[in-house]
Amino acid sequence: MSVLVVGSIALDTVKTPFGEVQDALGGSAVYFAAGASFFAPVNVVGVVGEDFPLASLDFLKARKVDLRGLSAQPGKTFRWSGVYGANLNERETLDTQLNVFAAFKPSIPDAYRRTDYVFLANIDPELQLDVLRQVERPRLIVCDTMNFWIEGKRDALLRTLKAVDVLILNDAETRQLAGEADLLRAARKVLTMGPRTLVVKKGEHGALLISQETFFAAPAYPTESVFDPTGAGDSFAGGFVGRLAQTGDLSEDGLRRAIVYGSVIASFNVERFSVDRLKDLSEAEIQERFRAFKRMTHFEE
Repeated sequence: MSVLVVGSIALDTVKTPFGEVQDALGGSAVYFAAGASFFAPVNVVGVVGEDFPLASLDFLKARKVDLRGLSAQPGKTFRWSGVYGANLNERETLDTQLNVFAAFKPSIPDAYRRTDYVFLANIDPELQLDVLRQVERPRLIVCDTMNFWIEGKRDALLRTLKAVDVLILNDAETRQLAGEADLLRAARKVLTMGPRTLVVKKGEHGALLISQETFFAAPAYPTESVFDPTGAGDSFAGGFVGRLAQTGDLSEDGLRRAIVYGSVIASFNVERFSVDRLKDLSEAEIQERFRAFKRMTHFEE
């Protein structure tokens, strides 16, 4: 089954201790689509400016990513610039230019409206709500958000969460949304806001899968060559949702396996700048790292 993603498409300038890139392909929709495309067809809705190099998306087209929902508007493409220090879990945003993304109003093509799996990337919760009004009874709705929306658009975000099945946050955002210092207590409170399942991203410390009845912790793969953490969360979400769409298994076991596949995709994503590592990633490499995860976490009672 296919996946619909609505999010940003950007040109990023990123500096890490290992190098620097300028106007590299980025944005939540791009990282998500690159990750999900290994598992299922992906439909993308987003906006770019007239300066955007459309040929940079050819690798996505080759993987059954449908770009009919991509709108090219007069003006410049969304640009973001940031720098990472020695602690790659922390970054400093140097510049954000929304450009055509500032006026983005998602219009879901008719061909996408019955997509069974929907990912609402980190955009204004008012826009997320608008997307949900345009789609027809998806089987699974997964949502991402951030501290900016939690603080500035809380009421709209809470309305969105009532319609969401799975919410993806990092640990700081989970605490902020719940107003609780303890992570597990915060997670339980977030689950009362609507989502049946919460996925908590913890960077190099892995991810948590939490529902009212269950708790699952997956480690991060111990990658030695981390060059650029940008997009790790969105590529993780792509692997997670893409795997669910591929199997259709929304059971607890299915969700747990999807978390690990998301972690696998994210572990490859950080090995190069932008989506460069995901461009030449093979199915064999994905499956071998998945098996490595299983060996790494398995023990006998």
